[in-house]
Amino acid sequence: MSGAGQPQAALFAQVARTVAVALAAFVFVTLTAAAGFILLPMAERSADDLAALIVLSAQTWVELPPATRQDFEDELAARHNLWLIPSADEELQEASHLFVYVTLLEASLARRTGGPVAVKATRWDEPWYWVEIPAGKHRLRVGFPRSRIGGDLSLPLIVALLAAFAASWIAARLLAGRIARPLERLSAATVAIGRGESSEPLPETGPLELARLAASFNRMAAEVRELLADRTTLLAGISHDLRTPLARMKVALEMLPAGTDPRLVGRLESDLDEMNRLIGTFLELARGLHREQTQEVDLAGLLGQLADGARERGAQVRLGECDRSVRAGAQSLRRVISNLLENAVRYGGGQPVDIECEPHEGRLRIRVLDRGPGIPPEQMEAVFRPFHRLESSRSKATGGSGLGLAIARQLALANGWRISLHPRPGGGLEARLELPLDA
Repeated sequence: MSGAGQPQAALFAQVARTVAVALAAFVFVTLTAAAGFILLPMAERSADDLAALIVLSAQTWVELPPATRQDFEDELAARHNLWLIPSADEELQEASHLFVYVTLLEASLARRTGGPVAVKATRWDEPWYWVEIPAGKHRLRVGFPRSRIGGDLSLPLIVALLAAFAASWIAARLLAGRIARPLERLSAATVAIGRGESSEPLPETGPLELARLAASFNRMAAEVRELLADRTTLLAGISHDLRTPLARMKVALEMLPAGTDPRLVGRLESDLDEMNRLIGTFLELARGLHREQTQEVDLAGLLGQLADGARERGAQVRLGECDRSVRAGAQSLRRVISNLLENAVRYGGGQPVDIECEPHEGRLRIRVLDRGPGIPPEQMEAVFRPFHRLESSRSKATGGSGLGLAIARQLALANGWRISLHPRPGGGLEARLELPLDA
């Protein structure tokens, strides 16, 4: 397990890197073994044969009568592509030892002549290599072109190694993609299910284990959808059925004797109204998972109506400039902003509440800002859960039912919006709603 704060690499990157390193190591070992056990021995034998021919040619030239030496030189050049000339005063450049064959040839010549022999180089239409061989009283220079011994195997080996590494990396990415992509889809679908959103069934294809995993997830997602549907039906049914006894209780209150304490009657009526309001909230929560048909909404008019309504109830609301229209579910948008504004007024400590809107990265951001005590960072997501409240008194004087933000979140998710809470600089809370501008 990695230390705290260290980011975890994605599964695709981990698998691709592991497979690429393994394949590259295998290719490197294979090419190294081929070079060490096949190519290098072949090059050593070829260099030894050429060294033997050079030394033998020099010795033969010395032993021949001077009159026949020219014919021997011509025959050597024609049949073996070796040029034999007496040593000249011209200085030759040392041959590059990056060409491994040069080193092997020098070692073989040194063994046969009993002393160090350096391979020199010149360049005409192609590189030529020369060695000076002591033969009796003479010092002969023997040369041959690069083409006589074939090409340098170093470059082909390097190219083959690089090509093998590239092929290994491509194969690793393809293999990692076949493993990681289904898991990425599964991760995204799991997040969607966790947020209460619907998710398309995952394709039950690919390797056996991934296909089984996808099938298990699809069954689980179907069960979750059925559970949510049952919960919605149950909540709506109970809330609807409760209104009948509430109506009978209200009728009973109306029929109480004239001498009944009016304060007691008033408290009972207030409690019945509060119960009726809560039942309406439950019904709204039960309907909150459905997406509303979009239409053109005058945002300035909507925000103005909500701000005016809050002011009529005694709140201080300042509305910023927001001359825009958006395509959205009008009732859902009204309910979400109304809930956010109601929360800001209730917990704003009597301070003015600001409503602002601005475009941001292709979305319209609506911000409801208060100067209340705010919410602890660890509670920012928890307050969106139904019936979750920061204080546990359940008193109407200190808080609501704990359903306002839950309804706002469900409506936002159902309509494809984003809703979040953030601490406000200088104290207070910012409730942020983001809608796509191109909906």
